[in-house]
Amino acid sequence: MEPIFDRNGRTLGWLRDEVILDTNNRNRAFIRDESAYTYKGQYLGRFNKGFFRDRHGNSVAFIQGASGGPITPIPEIPPIPPIPPISPIPPIPQIPPIPPISSLGWSTLSWEQFLVP
Repeated sequence: MEPIFDRNGRTLGWLRDEVILDTNNRNRAFIRDESAYTYKGQYLGRFNKGFFRDRHGNSVAFIQGASGGPITPIPEIPPIPPIPPISPIPPIPQIPPIPPISSLGWSTLSWEQFLVP
């Protein structure tokens, strides 16, 4: 499991395979073909080169080794990853929009705002 960090290097959750877990160990979203979706199939944004990007191409969060985006902070030492719950079966997601050009800036959205379309 990979920790997910915000623009300040704080741990927001975890990425396990293609599942996004929050810090309370709840399944929040999933990744399919570089697009992030809710478990209702709603498009949230992209996950590209280690950055979670909003619908405008701005970075909301990142994992270690992210590249092609804003300068990342030195992240905090994440807590020990939880034992992940069984993930629900992802629905058939909506067709994602044409992705915008990735920016070098941070989004104004918080992680919670990103996860709720």
